[in-house]
Amino acid sequence: MKIHYISEENSVLNHFLGQIRNINVQNDSMRFRRNIERIGEIMAYELSKTLSYKEVAIQTPLGIKKTTEISEDLVLCSILRAGLPLHNGFLNYFDHAENSFVSACRHHPNNDDTFEILVEYQALSNLNNKTVLLLDPMLATGQSIVAVHEKLIENATPNEIHIVVVIAAPEGIAYLEKNLPENCHLWVASLDEKLNEKNYIVPGLGDAGDLAYGSKL
Repeated sequence: MKIHYISEENSVLNHFLGQIRNINVQNDSMRFRRNIERIGEIMAYELSKTLSYKEVAIQTPLGIKKTTEISEDLVLCSILRAGLPLHNGFLNYFDHAENSFVSACRHHPNNDDTFEILVEYQALSNLNNKTVLLLDPMLATGQSIVAVHEKLIENATPNEIHIVVVIAAPEGIAYLEKNLPENCHLWVASLDEKLNEKNYIVPGLGDAGDLAYGSKL
């Protein structure tokens, strides 16, 4: 699996990453959503450099201009609900893309810290021969992304899959490397230190879904 780390050099990306972590800023849910969206826009731009393009001729009011445009059929697929602001950021740049949505959540059958991943709701486009961008803000254990990936390829064969996360833990990256095909791409805005005993990312930012849309029962 090819991994792309995109916050290693200083840019406005790090400014937005700091705001989504900051407890004095992040509790403004509208601002939190907008910052995740802006991070998505920056990541979409960086990812766009690796896509395939074709030459086209554009008619302007004064003549013809040769340029290039994306030649791949893109599908944006976000993991509900935390992935929605990130999805919006990518959609702002890849407005021609198709859109898919999958739910994945931790289920604690014994009411303790052990859990399994439930993948339930799905609204999927035709993924055959498409380039799929799988979007989820937080890569903790990696189990949710692997479970959703398995669902995506159950009845379809995408040309390529790019996994996009804002914050990742080393344990989650290792799990993806072990359980996903080598031809997958992983895009990481920020690599954090570790997972804690409850499998939450440290220092992380908390629960991205709750910060974006409010606490759940």
